[in-house]
Amino acid sequence: MHPAGSLIIFTVLSGLGFGLLAFLGAGVVLPLGWEAFVWFAAGYALAGGGLLASVFHLGHPERALLAFTQWRTSWLSREAVLAVAALGMMAPYAAGSVFFAQPLPVFGAIAAVLCLATVIATSMIYATIRAVPRWHHWTTPAVFLAAALAGGALLAGQLRLAGGLFAVLAVALALHWQAGDRRWRDAESTPGSATGLGRIGRVRLFERPHTGANYITREMVHVVGRRHSAKLRLIALVGGAVLPAMLLALMPASLLAAGAALGLHLVGILAARWLFFAEAEHVVGLYYGRAAA
Repeated sequence: MHPAGSLIIFTVLSGLGFGLLAFLGAGVVLPLGWEAFVWFAAGYALAGGGLLASVFHLGHPERALLAFTQWRTSWLSREAVLAVAALGMMAPYAAGSVFFAQPLPVFGAIAAVLCLATVIATSMIYATIRAVPRWHHWTTPAVFLAAALAGGALLAGQLRLAGGLFAVLAVALALHWQAGDRRWRDAESTPGSATGLGRIGRVRLFERPHTGANYITREMVHVVGRRHSAKLRLIALVGGAVLPAMLLALMPASLLAAGAALGLHLVGILAARWLFFAEAEHVVGLYYGRAAA
C-alpha cells in the first residue's frame, strides 16, 4: 500500500505521545510545577500533533467529526473516541500536577489505561483488515504497543526500563516481519480465485483493468523492491531498537544517552512505519499483476 507521509507521522508521533502520557498518568514519574508543564505539554503536543496529521489523510477533512459516530463497528471511530477520552481524563491530572502540586492519581490511572487503549485501537485499524494478510496478525498490535511503551519510557526519563522495552520492540519487529512474509506466501488468494476462473486453468493478466493511474493504483498497489526492503528492515531494527537498547545499557544514564537513543529510535521507527505501509500487499493487487496473495 502507499506509505502516506501523514499516516507515518500520525502513528509515530501519537505513539510517542500516548506512551509518554501513559507513564506520566501511571505515576512512574511525578513531576510538579513547571517541570510537569514541560512533560505534559510534550505528551499533548506529540499525541495531538499525530492526530492532527491523520486528519490530512482524509479525503474530506471537514468531515473528521463523523469519525466519532461509528464506534460500535469501526476501530477508527473507537480510536478517535479513546483518544479524546484519554486526553480529557489526563487534563485534571496534569492540572493538579502543574498548578496545585497535587496530582489526582485516580484520573491519572484511568487516563494511562485509555492512552494504551488508544494505541491498541490504532493498531487494530490495520490488524483487522483481512485483505492485507501481512497486517492481519497479532504481531501488528504488539509492534505498535511495544514502540509506544519504549518511546514513552525514554521520554519519561526511565532509561533502564526503556532499554528493556527496546529489546522487546526488536523481537516484536522481527516476529512481525517473519509472520508477514509467511502469511503473504501462504495466503490462498490467487488471480484465479480473485477472478473465479481458477477452475479452468492458470489465470494470467491479459491487460491492466485501467489504462491510467487511479485511487486503487495510487493507494493499494505499491511495490517495494526486496533489496530496499532488506536495507530498510536493517535500519528499522538496528536504529529503532537494537542500538537504543545497547546505548541505554552501556552508557551512564544521562541526557546525552537519552538524546542519542531518541534520535536513533526516531530514524528507525520512521523506517519501520514506512515499511509497514509499503510492504502491505492488498489482495486487490491481484487484478494489477501481482502473482499471489
